[in-house]
Amino acid sequence: MYSMKSPRLAAMLAALLLAGASGAAAAAVKGKKPAGLERYGVAVYSDLCLQKDSGEIGGQRVTLHRFAEADSVIYEFTAGALSWPIVASDVNLDAATGAFDFTITGADSEERTIAGKFSRDGQTLTLEGDYCGGNVRMPMKLSRVRDFGRALKTCTPCPVVPEAPAEAAPAEPAPAEPAPAAPLQESAPAPSAA
Repeated sequence: MYSMKSPRLAAMLAALLLAGASGAAAAAVKGKKPAGLERYGVAVYSDLCLQKDSGEIGGQRVTLHRFAEADSVIYEFTAGALSWPIVASDVNLDAATGAFDFTITGADSEERTIAGKFSRDGQTLTLEGDYCGGNVRMPMKLSRVRDFGRALKTCTPCPVVPEAPAEAAPAEPAPAEPAPAAPLQESAPAPSAA
């Protein structure tokens, strides 16, 4: 058998092993996706859910298409059933801050701007608006959809907002003496025909 007692051969084997390990590490880094919102591609954000009592779909879905020339959005919402997809106009996305807005034209031909913000990792989109009566404890938080075959979760009902206490009328000072009661007036009897 051949014996490896040469220092030169040991150094070459060590260099080969080190090169293989650094090449594997570089390949792992290349295969890793960058954190945050990708510059190109399609991302779907949704909070669609099933109403427990009626079985109807609730929520909304935003599909963001990112192209080199411009970004586009397809917006869907529910009003008992999922709406027809609405292609948005005037899409603005600031990749540095995650600020996002787009304009849609509803069935009544009225334009409406929807604004929101992406999370730093690009996994959620929080929309501003009047959800649950504008309750900040229930924001419109849409999660990025990765599994398009999953069943819809049950909708979370809006929390009961405690009513504001009724304002008490300012106390009036009590009169020194009780005022005399006004005499009752009776109407005169109607004349009778004899």
